[in-house]
This record gives sequence, C-alpha cells and structure tokens, in this order.
Amino acid sequence: MIEEKGAMDVQNNTDSLGEGMTADRAQNIKGTLKRFFKDLMKQKGKIIFTFICLAVSAVCTILTPTLIGRAINRIFDGVQNARAIGGIFTVNLISMGNIMFVILVLYLLGALFNYIPQYILAGVSQKLTLSLRESISGKLNRLPLRYYDTHKKGDILSRVTSDLEKVADTLQEGLTQFISAVITITGAFVMMLSISPSLTLVALLTIIVSMTAAVLISMKTNRYYAKNQSALGELNANIEESFTGNSLIKAFNLQEEMIKNNDELNEKLRKTSLNAQFITYAINPLIRLLGQIGYVVIAVRGAMSVISGTISIGEVQAIFQYINQISEPVTEMSYTLNSLQAAIASVERVYQIEDELEELPDATNEVLLPTPRGNVSFEQVRFGYSDDKILMENIDFRIQAGSQIAVVGPTGAGKTTLVNLLMRFYELQGGRITIDGVNIRDMNRKELRSILGMVLQDTWLFNGTIAENIAYGYEDASMEEIIGAAKAARIDHFIRTLPQGYQTILDDELTGISVGQKQLMTIARVILANPAILILDEATSSVDTRTEVEIQKAMNHLMKGRTSFVIAHRLSTIRDADLILVMREGTIIEQGTHEELLARNGFYAELYQSQFAAQSV
Repeated sequence: MIEEKGAMDVQNNTDSLGEGMTADRAQNIKGTLKRFFKDLMKQKGKIIFTFICLAVSAVCTILTPTLIGRAINRIFDGVQNARAIGGIFTVNLISMGNIMFVILVLYLLGALFNYIPQYILAGVSQKLTLSLRESISGKLNRLPLRYYDTHKKGDILSRVTSDLEKVADTLQEGLTQFISAVITITGAFVMMLSISPSLTLVALLTIIVSMTAAVLISMKTNRYYAKNQSALGELNANIEESFTGNSLIKAFNLQEEMIKNNDELNEKLRKTSLNAQFITYAINPLIRLLGQIGYVVIAVRGAMSVISGTISIGEVQAIFQYINQISEPVTEMSYTLNSLQAAIASVERVYQIEDELEELPDATNEVLLPTPRGNVSFEQVRFGYSDDKILMENIDFRIQAGSQIAVVGPTGAGKTTLVNLLMRFYELQGGRITIDGVNIRDMNRKELRSILGMVLQDTWLFNGTIAENIAYGYEDASMEEIIGAAKAARIDHFIRTLPQGYQTILDDELTGISVGQKQLMTIARVILANPAILILDEATSSVDTRTEVEIQKAMNHLMKGRTSFVIAHRLSTIRDADLILVMREGTIIEQGTHEELLARNGFYAELYQSQFAAQSV
C-alpha cells in the first residue's frame, strides 16, 4: 500500500533519527534540568516554604550534638572533680534537665518541620505531574497523523504513564533528601570548624573523596537509565501489539515467535535495568566504606587531642555525631543524584513529545461555512509523507454537491490517503483542496471535520453505553434523536433485543454483537451527526453478504442528498456512482461513470472483469 509504504519510509527515517535524538538528549542534562526547574518554579511559593521548613529541621538536627557534648562534658567534669577531692559523683539535675529538655524540643521540632515539607512536596509533585500529563495530552491532540504513523503506541503510552510516574516519585522523595542533605552537610561543617579545624580538615578530605566517587559513577548512570527507559518503551509497544493482534497471531500460529520476541525484549530490559540498578546501589556501600576509613582516622586523631588537652571529650563525641550527620546525607545525596538520572532520562522522553512539530495552526482569518453544500474540488494536489518522497502529483477533479464519488484501485493505490487529505490529516506539498470554493487550509479544523462524516472499515466503539456511542461527538442529542438515527441505520430492533437496550455497556469482553452490528452503530453515529460530506472507507469489506446488504441499505439512506466518497474493493457496489476515480500508485489514471469507464476498456474495465470472473468461479 502507498499508505503503508509511505508510513514505513517515514518510520525508518524517524527510527534512525529518534535513536540519535535519544542519545543526544540523554547527555543534555543541563538543558533538561533548566527546563524542568522552570516547570517546577511555577509552584515557587511552596518550594520556598519547603526549603525554609527543611532548613529549620536541619538546624534543629545540627544543634543537638553540641548540646549532648555539653551534657557529656558536665558529667565528665563531675567525675573528674569527684576523683580529685575523693567525694561522691553528683549531677545537677536542674542544669542537666534543662539541656535534655532543649534536646527533646529540638528533636520534636526537627521531626515536625521534616514532615511538613514531605506533605507539601507530595502535592507539588502530583500537581507537576498533572500539569505535564495535561500538557502531553493536549500536545498529542495537536500532533499530526504523521506522528502516530511513525511512533509505536506502546512507547507513547510508556512516556505518558511510567516515565511521568518516575518523575513524580523522584521529585517527592529525592528533592527533600537533597535539600536536607545540602543544609545538614553545610551546617555540620560549620559546627565542626568551630570545634576543631584540624579534625574538620580530615573529615572534609573524606567527604571530597566520597563525593568525587559518587559524581564519577553518576556521570555513567544517566546513559544506563536512558537505555532502560527506551527498553521499557519497546517492551510496552510489543505487549500492546500482542494484545491487539492476538487473534491474528493465533491464526498464523506465531505464538512461539511472539513469545520469543517478547522474551528477547524482556531480557534486554533486564540487562539495562540490572546495569542501572547495580551502579545506583553500588554507591551506598562504596561511600560508606570511604566514610568508615575517615571515621577511623578522626577517632585516632581525636583521642590524641583529648589526651593532649586541646579538645574535650564532649566535643569529640559531637564531632563524631557531625561526621555521622554528614556521612549519611552524603550517601543519600549520592543515591538521590543517581535516582535523578532516571528522572532526567524519563522527563527527557516526555519533553521529546512536547518538542514534536504540531499541525499547522489554523488560519487567523478563518472562513466559516454556515450552510455547507458539499462541493469539493482537488486542484493540482501534490502530496508526500516527506518532501523528497512525493506520492501524489497533479490530482485534479471537481465534484458537485450531492454527488456520489467512488474511489477504486488496487491495494496501495492511495485511496485512503486521498480522503485523509480531505480531512486535513496531512498537509499538502502543493495545490489546494476546496469545499464550496473555500480552501480547507483557511478553515478551522474543528469546523472542517464537523461537516465531514467518516465510516471506517475498522469499527471503533468505546467503553460506554450504546446510546453514548451513537451520540459520540453530539452529547446534546436527545434519546429520540439517538433512536431515530438507530432506526435509520437499521440497528434499532437489535438494540431493543438486548437486556438493557440502549443502556447496554459496550466493552471488549461483551459477546453477542457482530462486526456488522457494530458497523451499523457507527453508521447511526454519523447519521446523528448529520454531516454535509460523507467518507465511507471499505465500510462493508469485513462482513458477510447478508450483513452487507443491510449496511448498504443504511448507507444509501445516509448518502441521500449528501456528497459522499465511497472507497470500495467490490466494484459491484459502486456501479451507480456519479463519478468513479480510478487510482494506481498515487495517481488518478481514469475518471468517469461506470459505463464510460467500461467503454474505454482500460484499467477499470480490467479490474471489473477480473472481479466478475472471480465471482463467476
């Protein structure tokens, strides 16, 4: 098919380009973070308040080791005095009680001001995710059909769901840890410097070595997480294809091949996930090992300082607590930084959708058609899925309102592409298409498609009642109008035989409704919409002869008084058409009535005679 060939060519180009884009963007951490930070700052007030709360919590945590050190010094001094005078060791309960009370208050305040930002950031992350999801939803509605021809549905679904959830989870958990870690490390270093600069220098060297190791590992993590998310998208796309094509897979006995392909994608995901997770979780023990080495060095140096009398034992224990306060946040920061790599890889994939080229905007001086008649004109139309691969050249014909036009030709001739151009699913490379003399590019897409009604070969009914499906796109329709449309489509009697009638819920698991009956429901939907121009794309190709007769009667009622384009393989169904367009390889090679085309004894006559001969056999 031309449609398939064009889409495949674009797919090949996009696939090669897409891989390059993913690789480049996976390294564009700075640009992605800047863009993400801009989105995050839309909730600047909450972020600032969160920062203040975390700062208060960190300060409370930082002050406690010094107070504990004072308590230990008082106990130590009391023991020393008792030994010196040979008396009994006593503790001043009032002064010690005051210190313990202050420590308790600091612990409570620290816990409270640590909980508040967690609660706020939960709302911030969900609101940001909602904003991104709404943005992507709107973007997907504005993207041209070309985008969906060249991207796997499962991969798009993966970006909108799992990628966004990963961003939300990382933001909610990682941001508080990161901010707390920065404040805690800074404050603890300040307190350590005030106690012992020499011990602080040893701790600082340990932290620098730990952070350097963490950064070096983190630089590699982004690439692994980008590959992991890409592999997840491929697996989702394959699963979606397996579900939608399950019957066909079984019919061709391809279950083993599909399972094998799925296993290969699963194995690819396992390997990429293992690489990403291994690096992420290898950081924790590495940082702890480096921290323990520094801890031992500080312990020896601190003991020597106590013996020399340059530092008190309470100050040494305070330094040990500050080292713990620093080492734990360093570990958390390292882990958080690597978790952020996964979020960056995910948000990049989301931003890739946002950066896709949208449909051309509607004209600013839109032309309205308050009473469309249905005159259609293709004037020197030129089209290709890409500028260097033109599929249609010099398509030229004019149709009077109320006419029935049949579009015929072999598979891949460009029949569906022709009507897609009329729907403005694709933009032209040259020429123009007019309705009632108005260029469709000068019309609002919504208004254009409101005067066009389409019945496709593949019926599409959503999960809802039959009445809701018939009234799809026309929510204000009354029940009388819905029933009238169903009667005109010759499906009312069948609907009334169902237990819930028009309130019967349609879903994928509902049995007892045939393809032909579903097709009649879609015809009823178009009858209710009352469009000026109809497009019937192989509407009877997948039903039996008896059902085809019923559908044909419904379509004849539908086409009465309307301009209609009928795409059909069975030429016997379009002999009464006012104009027949014969297409081959994207070009209209013949046009005329059935009798005129037969008299020419050309390509149409060959098609008709071959079908007649096949039916005779």
